[in-house]
Amino acid sequence: MAKDVVKKKKTGPLQFAQQVRSEASKVTWPSRRETAITTVMVFIMVALASVFFFLADMIMSWGIQLLLNFSI
Repeated sequence: MAKDVVKKKKTGPLQFAQQVRSEASKVTWPSRRETAITTVMVFIMVALASVFFFLADMIMSWGIQLLLNFSI
């Protein structure tokens, strides 16, 4: 089976820039307050994840040390 190839008309740089500007105007941009709140939430989640993984690493390290130092 042969695929039907549809050739599209190429868009010039000026028309492309106009289309980009038109699409960008349709975007609902977040307010400064929303951006600040989201940034703070990200930093809080990063801190919590860091503490979690630090504790998980310490517990696993302790467990492995216990197993390796266990004498028969």
